[in-house]
Amino acid sequence: MSLDAQELSNEDFDVEVSDDGAVVRATINRPNKGNSMNENVMLGLNGVLDAADASDETRVVVLRGADGKFCSGGDLSEMSQLVGASTQTYREHMSSISGVMGKMRDTDALVVVAVEGYCLAGGMGLATSADLVVAADDATFGTPEMDSGLFPMQVMAPIMRTVHEKKGLWMLFTGEKIDAQEAERIGLLSQVYDADSFDEELDALVDTLVNSSPTAISMGKEAYYSHLDKNFDDQLAYLKEMFALLTMSDDTKEGMEARMMDRDPDWKLR
Repeated sequence: MSLDAQELSNEDFDVEVSDDGAVVRATINRPNKGNSMNENVMLGLNGVLDAADASDETRVVVLRGADGKFCSGGDLSEMSQLVGASTQTYREHMSSISGVMGKMRDTDALVVVAVEGYCLAGGMGLATSADLVVAADDATFGTPEMDSGLFPMQVMAPIMRTVHEKKGLWMLFTGEKIDAQEAERIGLLSQVYDADSFDEELDALVDTLVNSSPTAISMGKEAYYSHLDKNFDDQLAYLKEMFALLTMSDDTKEGMEARMMDRDPDWKLR
């Protein structure tokens, strides 16, 4: 299945697809609204992740925000329109972010979140649900929901699976913002890049990732997230079977032959 960038884009969400379909770059495009997540953004995110999962070509999905800002969280003005709505309407509206965070982990492609400017509230949920998170060295992070009488309930799940517990609780309950260096120290970030060379560093990372075997990417993600909640003995047993399956793949055969012959591998599609 080939991805159609125009079909996946909307007025608040821009999508670009590389010529070979291996890389999908998605941008939340609401800079005048802090790149907050409204219905259009959620539709765009769901569409990109579903399309990437259905595609044989896509290996990497990159998510960022327009105009040097990542995401300020959910659109509070849109949320305020729910006042007086039924309980079920509230539940359906609130389920959108949970669905997207789950898809980011479930999709076969590697999901990379690139943070510039700020990453706040629901934006933190997107970042910590990604496989890799990179940030400009002048970026800031925080969960300011308490200021609005809310609490970062849904995004707490990926945040607390990512950062150190006591520091995570500090962020959740105080709303205090942290800089990129502190975010890296507590485990929130994969890498910090100089703001002046952020695009170049991001492109280099994508080039590295996209040159990997799509089979290894897909099975590696599945193995990692599936093994987390098992006990140690069960982890070893499960990962042994996953490794055996991977070594039987066409990609492993191609990779080994290419290495022995000192040539670039010709990876098969998923």
